[in-house]
Amino acid sequence: MKHQALRREIISACVGMNARGINQGTSGNISVRVEEGLLITPSGVPYDEMKPSDVVMMRLDGSHEGRLKPSSEWRFHTSILASRPEVGAVVHTHAMFATTIGCCGLDIPAVHYMIAATGGSRIPCVPYITYGTQELADAAVAALNGRSACLLANHGMIVLGPNLKKAMWLAVEVETLAAQYWRALQVGKPNILSEAQVQTVIEKFKTYGQQPEPAPGCC
Repeated sequence: MKHQALRREIISACVGMNARGINQGTSGNISVRVEEGLLITPSGVPYDEMKPSDVVMMRLDGSHEGRLKPSSEWRFHTSILASRPEVGAVVHTHAMFATTIGCCGLDIPAVHYMIAATGGSRIPCVPYITYGTQELADAAVAALNGRSACLLANHGMIVLGPNLKKAMWLAVEVETLAAQYWRALQVGKPNILSEAQVQTVIEKFKTYGQQPEPAPGCC
């Protein structure tokens, strides 16, 4: 069976998102791009019982291999990966605070500069649409245009990353932003950063962390 290490990484991420409190039960799902299409979590299989062979191989046309059905949300996974060639992983969770904000039909505004990690000055909320439908997939793709995170009203969140590690990191950040927004609303009216302030942070993020050393003789 191909992609054994990646299959194990997907299972570890699923177990990890429940352990971190950003998901519960079998409600979330994960996909990772591979040459043949994508690997995606199966429908309704408890994460602590999942085996590498249970992770489903799919193609972007919606066909799949193996004895298990893919996640019921496979349509937004395939649609996102088909429309966003730079995306390597899609993570969907029912995290408590992100879902609470989504249940109110609210976007998450720029209450903290870390919203810049999602690519814009707000995290949009997609209006409620029945799970597993192509209509939801199309709405999610539209909301994620130019961004790497969105909320789904009365449902949860979707985050994107170039790989699974970064997508999981962003899922935690989005849940943190949702919790900060919820708590700020309990105190009063949050101070919201401007579009220009967020764009400044987006630019600064491009040089954040350890940058590669220039080649000898360069610069």
